[in-house]
Amino acid sequence: MVFTDLVKEVFEKPKPLKGIRVLDVTRIIYGPWAATILASLGAEVIHVEIPGSGDQLVRAVTPRGIFPRNLSPGMACANLNKYFVAIDLHKPEGRDLLKKLAARSDVIMENFKAETFDRWGIGYRQLTQINPRLIYVSMQGFGNWGPMMDRPSYDAYAQGITGLAEITGFREGMALKTQAWIGDFLSGTIAAYLTLVAIHHRDRTGKGQFIDLAQSEVLMRAMDWTWIYIGITGKNRERYGNRDVAIVPACLVRCRDGFVAIAAFSEEEFEGLCRAMNRADLLAYRDIAKRLENQDEVYDAIEEWSSKLSVREILSLAENFGFAVAELNDPEKIHKSRHFSERGAVWKYEDPIYGDMCHPFALAGFEKSPGRIKWTMRPVGFDNDYVFRQILGISEEELEKLYQEGVVGKWDERFPATAPPPDWDGKRGLLY
Repeated sequence: MVFTDLVKEVFEKPKPLKGIRVLDVTRIIYGPWAATILASLGAEVIHVEIPGSGDQLVRAVTPRGIFPRNLSPGMACANLNKYFVAIDLHKPEGRDLLKKLAARSDVIMENFKAETFDRWGIGYRQLTQINPRLIYVSMQGFGNWGPMMDRPSYDAYAQGITGLAEITGFREGMALKTQAWIGDFLSGTIAAYLTLVAIHHRDRTGKGQFIDLAQSEVLMRAMDWTWIYIGITGKNRERYGNRDVAIVPACLVRCRDGFVAIAAFSEEEFEGLCRAMNRADLLAYRDIAKRLENQDEVYDAIEEWSSKLSVREILSLAENFGFAVAELNDPEKIHKSRHFSERGAVWKYEDPIYGDMCHPFALAGFEKSPGRIKWTMRPVGFDNDYVFRQILGISEEELEKLYQEGVVGKWDERFPATAPPPDWDGKRGLLY
């Protein structure tokens, strides 16, 4: 089945979260990504930004004007399928609008500094009086209580303070930050997962609840066996570069003309690798436990062998002798990959505002109710009319007054004046 057929089927099937409304009052990546997962699964997500304030950070991850169409890839990657409105939450009238939306919503997500929404009168304790079924997802760097609750948290900060950067890199080198924003995307994914659990709980009990999720704690849990090792040995985990010291061998190595990833964990795979290397002496370590004990010798032998061969030669040997090897792909190759395109993992479509777009996607695999992409990030306030007039029932005159008083912000008029219909299904804009 090719991508065209796959996506045609996707848009004919029901949305798994249809009927769920989410208020997304989040900034930067962590929070917006959590809401994007829900939006991709069919929830109606209303993204609220504060006009003319520090909330413009959400547009500044990549500087305005550098990229075509003034769209920030750094933010568009975390904002899909949402309705964008601009409400000044510093004003009482703006907070009243948020309360009205919360009364009509299933979920609210926010990642402002701990206690900010409480001070503004729109925290969980206040909103749950309006809507007892509301699920309130609070996403901070260090949670809503504890000695570190007031600290900010960005991806690099989180990678550093949790110890993730310290265990990344080579022994002789400095600690390294992963280039991908793992702290934001992994934490946002966990936030979406917890939200779905809370929706299930509410469906059984009729009650919403407060979710306190700390980005730092998510990253700590992602560090696999680190904490068990420290607890047993009393020693810190070291940096091991491109060698996996728990699964031997699994490594990235240099070839004569590039790099490959090699894995040969099972006894049969390891035997195949040894024969490809013409190193029958290493078969003494066929047993997995012996490989762990003698891993430096195994890895040194692999690195010496690979450095003398081309990528193509190693790929051919792997096929002949039955162990796993992959050439290191750059993102451009993934973008052009037939495999990932046909599966919809690289989703190429025409956005109703920005034209041709591409996003990675991993939510189309549901047989009965798959996720889908309809559009990318919108200009701030782009969907004011739909949200305020159709959902809240505010008249045109009342909305104009809110504009004049600065309670609601207008979107950038350099973008098209005519918005696509709110029920734009995305299917009309498919490229493949």
